[in-house]
Amino acid sequence: MKKVVFLASLLLSTAVLADGKPNVVILATGGTIAGAGAGVANSATYQAAKVPVDKLIAGVPELASLAQVRGEQVFQIASESFTDAHLVTLGKRVAALARQPDVDGIVITHGTDTLEESAFFLNLVLKTDKPVVLVGSMRPGTAMSADGMLNLYNAVAVAAAKDARAKGVLVTLNDEIHTGRDVSKAVNLRTDAFKSPWGPLGMIVEGKTYWFRSPAKRHTTATEFDIDQLERLAPVDIAYGAGNASPTAYKAFAEGGARAVIHAGTGNGSVSSAVVPALQALRDIHKLLRQAVDSIRRQGKKARPVCSYAAAWFEKHPEEKDLLEET
Repeated sequence: MKKVVFLASLLLSTAVLADGKPNVVILATGGTIAGAGAGVANSATYQAAKVPVDKLIAGVPELASLAQVRGEQVFQIASESFTDAHLVTLGKRVAALARQPDVDGIVITHGTDTLEESAFFLNLVLKTDKPVVLVGSMRPGTAMSADGMLNLYNAVAVAAAKDARAKGVLVTLNDEIHTGRDVSKAVNLRTDAFKSPWGPLGMIVEGKTYWFRSPAKRHTTATEFDIDQLERLAPVDIAYGAGNASPTAYKAFAEGGARAVIHAGTGNGSVSSAVVPALQALRDIHKLLRQAVDSIRRQGKKARPVCSYAAAWFEKHPEEKDLLEET
């Protein structure tokens, strides 16, 4: 009888211990970490976004030693195809999970091409101090020396770690932990592709986190942005500066209805003298159009766009379309 009681007590203790593990949700979006190649030698030529989240989790059974893990397939796309709509959908799902008391951390598997953009965005708009960790891989799971399994294991370890809370959105690859604000893809092929100008926040060794520094810039709960207040993002385009610069791209973006145009300048953001007049003119045109629309609304009148810029502007600002004449 004593043996039976002891055995029952042991089983109960084991169950309690298992239930005591952190609960981590893996949100899968596709990318190389879910990719497959034709053979083991294909580390650069392969098809991304092929493996579903349940198979990703099943491929790393050691995750069970770190946390209670479950997965959701949010998207199954290569990250170069991410749009603003994908960002908003992903952000809202993360925010909803973060509000659940039974969720301790969230991992997002993501293609590496735009991983830094998603990390930066989420770092600004999420209102939670729970760990949110983005992870990807530089080689598909079918390749020799594939890095996805270890990267995923490390990401879950970070998401499950209590000392990862209140550090903003994080990125883990190649045993390193980076802040979503600073990290960028610096190399297009090697497994040590992601770098931060000020170095990583920490590292992971055999499932344990080691921290070197904490983020000093505002993030998540300290920012003025909130994903729950966003339904769509304003259309913004990026034009790159270079030698022999031309204003053509800036004008095309403006005529296409961009609400803002980012000048990704050379050096420390310098602007070529050949581009300055066009940028000043576009700023003035946008101001004039904004003032005109506000005036039309105040007077209770209707508008009829007669130039391509104004027509494109209304297309990109559907909230103002009630001002248009019915034709």
